[in-house]
Amino acid sequence: MFEQQERKRYSRQILLPEMGLTGQEKLKAAKVLVVGAGGLGCPVLQYLVAAGVGNIGIVDDDIVDITNLHRQILYSAADIGKSKVLMAIEKLRAQNQFVKLTPYNVRLQEDNATQIIANYDLVIDGSDNFPTRYLVNDACVELDKPLIFGSILRFEGQVSVFNYKGGPTYRCLFPDAEEGDNCAEAGVIGILPGMIGTLMANEAIKVICEIGEPLSGKLLVMNALTNVTNTFEFARSEHIARPNQKSAQTVSPKINPVSEPKELTYEEFERIESSYPGQIHLVDVREYNEFEADNFGGVNIPLSEIPETIPTLPPNKTIVFYCQTGKRSTHAAKLLIQSGFEGATFWAGNW
Repeated sequence: MFEQQERKRYSRQILLPEMGLTGQEKLKAAKVLVVGAGGLGCPVLQYLVAAGVGNIGIVDDDIVDITNLHRQILYSAADIGKSKVLMAIEKLRAQNQFVKLTPYNVRLQEDNATQIIANYDLVIDGSDNFPTRYLVNDACVELDKPLIFGSILRFEGQVSVFNYKGGPTYRCLFPDAEEGDNCAEAGVIGILPGMIGTLMANEAIKVICEIGEPLSGKLLVMNALTNVTNTFEFARSEHIARPNQKSAQTVSPKINPVSEPKELTYEEFERIESSYPGQIHLVDVREYNEFEADNFGGVNIPLSEIPETIPTLPPNKTIVFYCQTGKRSTHAAKLLIQSGFEGATFWAGNW
């Protein structure tokens, strides 16, 4: 049951035929855990609290830093040095007194993840590192909890829904432990967390209220520089357990795979290029300034721009991606294969 002020607060939302009072009741009864109260966590929390999600837990052991303020708009300069989760709770309670908020001022780890997540119906991962993402995913798979995923870097953001009604998981898309830059190393435009975070909150509301089409089996990729949005489909693998479980096996992130990515040394690339003249399309996926400073030729398409440029790649040639370490070129090859691109695909790094 809703109090009079509570029902009036949500009246514009209740008016929606897809929502109605039934949907609002589902939101009030929902128990949602948000992992991370940073760039993505801030907009997710603000919109879910505003929407009337009844029970929200927040996990974060970090403190507010001055470098957070350009994108983590839940905080102010007065909060610098204070606990993020405690400051978030304080401000969110002032936003909506009808929502129960539970702080977990700890780092999510192997010894507490399952215990914390077990108390919630839905998990939203706004973390900024790969170990936490795999940890959250594996706990959700073990407990059969749906997981809303989001990530941001530079000008690009990603959103997906994992483990929803038997759908694909994070390991189905990224089976191996990923490595790469984070916002502290590579930067992020301040508006991007708000764009991706609100999409994550929208997915959470859809899952809770059972409306619309959640991004299960789909990875939405958005580029804030070009305003181009692409959606890549991927399938659930039958092998989704974490590596340290007995049932774990190698899984594939590819949909309709046309080839397997293969690491090439520069010497191997030269041999292939000489054996098949004119059949190689070389792509440097580093940033423009890196390409200008030093390169091995080919065209320069930064990783963040790969999704929208896939249709322009020659389908009758072998695509070879390269970068400094192999991390970005690996990601680019995966995106290409997941898109259903029919050309043979290789990746090469550490040149």
